[in-house]
Amino acid sequence: MKLSDDQIRQFQDEGYLFLPGCFSPAEVGVLQEAAGTVYAMDRPEVWRESSGAPRTAFAAHLYNEAFRRLGAHPRLVEPVMQLLDGPVYMHQYKVNAKAAFDGEVWQWHQDYGTWQRDDDMPEPRAMNIAVFVDEVSAANGPLIFIPKSHKAGVQKAGHDLETTSYPLWTLDRETVTRLAEEGGLVAPTGVAGGVLMFHGNLVHASPPNISPFGRTIVYLSLCHVDNHIRRFKRAEWIAHRDFTPITPLADDCLLELARERAA
Repeated sequence: MKLSDDQIRQFQDEGYLFLPGCFSPAEVGVLQEAAGTVYAMDRPEVWRESSGAPRTAFAAHLYNEAFRRLGAHPRLVEPVMQLLDGPVYMHQYKVNAKAAFDGEVWQWHQDYGTWQRDDDMPEPRAMNIAVFVDEVSAANGPLIFIPKSHKAGVQKAGHDLETTSYPLWTLDRETVTRLAEEGGLVAPTGVAGGVLMFHGNLVHASPPNISPFGRTIVYLSLCHVDNHIRRFKRAEWIAHRDFTPITPLADDCLLELARERAA
């Protein structure tokens, strides 16, 4: 899949791009089944909220076939290769949950700020692409972006080790306020199957989910192979050390898996 010139300009200007309906209901069904499978696992890669509800499953593409295929899906990998101008590898893979009533906050942060500080990634030649596995609404903890904030570069941040179960380099209120006054706030929502692409420096967060409806989003953090990390401080399943370029699979790879399982 290729982005149009208008889509590329929008991404460069706003720092994100929303592609609703990128995956069909049948493909979404494969991913929903896979999410339930990995969240039920007792593995160090599967992190939980204080309530015991799943928070995130790291590196799920290494132990689940559906997520392996999603990690090399051409509708995800090819647009990122287009934006980053070359081959990419998987820096991080997360299946993030916001469990009904129990899904906690993700504080204001920049992903590249973490990749730079913790992993020694040289430049922000990396970005996220997110797949809505469930409907994302205003009520169940959507991502909130500050448009154009990627243009301001890496912001000063503090290492929050206490607010949630996952340590994060977070921005202070003054910084978030200043950037929001300049760029505003948006929270893209939509039915399962939508895809969000966003710049590694785009400031974002997500509120708790106090609704009775859970939501899951899969995040691929893709990095240009020449820009691979230099520090191996974090666990390999959090910050990957295999810099092999991703070869996109066939466009029907998820449906083919469903056919194989039904046979």
